[in-house]
Amino acid sequence: MSRTPGTPRTPRTPRTSRTPGTTRAPRTTPQPAADRPATPTAAAPTAPASTAQAPDAPARTAPALPLLRRFLRQEKSDAWAVRLLPRIVFAVAALYTVITLASQSGSAFFAVVTALLLGLALWLLRRRTQLLLAIGVSILAIAFTGYFSAVGDAARTNEDAGATVTGAAAFGYWALAGMALLGAWMVKDHPGRRGITVVLADVILVIASVVGMFLPEAGVPLGFLGVLGVLAVRGSSAKAVAGRARQALDRLRTRKASDPSDS
Repeated sequence: MSRTPGTPRTPRTPRTSRTPGTTRAPRTTPQPAADRPATPTAAAPTAPASTAQAPDAPARTAPALPLLRRFLRQEKSDAWAVRLLPRIVFAVAALYTVITLASQSGSAFFAVVTALLLGLALWLLRRRTQLLLAIGVSILAIAFTGYFSAVGDAARTNEDAGATVTGAAAFGYWALAGMALLGAWMVKDHPGRRGITVVLADVILVIASVVGMFLPEAGVPLGFLGVLGVLAVRGSSAKAVAGRARQALDRLRTRKASDPSDS
């Protein structure tokens, strides 16, 4: 390194003697202020365990008693045990009643199984009101049409002993009731409520069965036409046809209004 003439030479600092056996400390390079680690602050003194817990915290309780012990003790403060006892009693009584009724005869067993299946279906469909309404009305329609068909057959048998009664009308009404139920749910975009559609179709079907009591040949065809008409009117196809007819009428009105010969 060049030295300016006239300036004295700076004396070198003498090296410090190192004692044998001691290690040399590494050189530390100064870091910028942004990269320097934060100065560790003294940790706040922690409160003792006795005072750290909130004063409103509940005290530790003993482990819960086993379920059987809780059920046998029937403590008034234990709501679970108090409510469980009457439920078990009513369940056992209901099970005994069902088994007693079902063991009387074959028809009673069939009726009990049907009632249980119906109750299970009602429980599963409790949130789908439209489907539940449709199923309930369909069951009523099947019962009424079967009754009216049987009354008509009995009346014809009393009037004419040689008349042949097949009971095919009842099966026809039942098939039409199923057709109404399925037809309401087969339409993808139904404009109205499907349950109301089934109710209307079943009402017309019951009326047709009443007519079939006096005119056996006209009962099932009349019910078929009625169910088909309700499904067509309440379906999306009828809505589309009505929209097209309304558009055609509007076009005719605009043509008549713009025709100069009418003025």
